[in-house]
Amino acid sequence: MSEALILTEIIGDGARRTGLITLNRPKQLNALNDALMDQLGAALLAWDADDAIGCIVITGSERAFAAGADIGAMAGYSYMDAYLGNYITRNWETVRQVRKPVIAAVSGFALGGGCELAMMCDFIIAADNANFGQPEIKLGIIPGAGGTQRLPRAVGKAKAMDMVLTARMMDAAEAERAGLVSRVVPTARLLEEALAAAALICSMGGASVMMAKQCVNRAFESGLADGVSYERQMFHALFATDDQKEGMDAFVNKRKPVFRHR
Repeated sequence: MSEALILTEIIGDGARRTGLITLNRPKQLNALNDALMDQLGAALLAWDADDAIGCIVITGSERAFAAGADIGAMAGYSYMDAYLGNYITRNWETVRQVRKPVIAAVSGFALGGGCELAMMCDFIIAADNANFGQPEIKLGIIPGAGGTQRLPRAVGKAKAMDMVLTARMMDAAEAERAGLVSRVVPTARLLEEALAAAALICSMGGASVMMAKQCVNRAFESGLADGVSYERQMFHALFATDDQKEGMDAFVNKRKPVFRHR
């Protein structure tokens, strides 16, 4: 049996619960390799297909969310090894296929591939000891899992260029100011806060949650007119759902809605 490079747990007791994934290579500061990313991808896809799961949280250890890719594993690669093996594309970006919300709960180092994995998630909740960075330039390479693309969209060109070219790290306070993370919480409360956010998402109507995620992502991948048109289509479509009827009836009658995710 292969080593468990991730730990999984289902949290909550409601109709929809949270899937918690903990990266589990503590001695390597959760350095990412193909085997770990295969296991992570399999867990993500399984929970995305599970109607009982409403949200997913990915976290690491207090010391490191993930301190980067496993350099030893790729140090000997040639161009053809990386190209023919479809390195990264083949199995590192499965989180982008997930329709349900994915939250990154980041403590300690999120560097290189670790920062890129966090940015692939829908939003990041950071512990106050978190540090983000793209230090690949010091290895004679560049970020390869979206760092040069997602980081500027999050923090702007100037800060992204600074981080990518100098390899400097951004602490949690700066990351929140720059828009890389949604909130910063005390390290001891990181998982509690992330799971509370996930539980709140789980309590919402499943279709509206997924469509809201699609629409926000569309904003980063299209022009304003196209994005607004897409949003309008999703908005109209939700009037065909049972949850829209329930949500509005509950509001009118001053009661708590009971969503059926239909």
